[in-house]
Amino acid sequence: MTELFEKAIERIKRLEASEQDAIAVKILEELEDEDKWNTAFAQSQDSLAKLAAEAMEEYNAGQTEALDSDKL
Repeated sequence: MTELFEKAIERIKRLEASEQDAIAVKILEELEDEDKWNTAFAQSQDSLAKLAAEAMEEYNAGQTEALDSDKL
């Protein structure tokens, strides 16, 4: 456990039980969201690689055009 995390836990311990629970819910939700993003990203690698290969094929075939940032 890091020093900063230990400091946060010590401060949380001094809060009322309901406040501790509210913080715990937020932390658990954040961890769950992180797990979902990691899983989704890991599962998307094949799709991303396929899209990248298709984009390179189009580029190599001259089927793309330069992006004009003034037109965005």
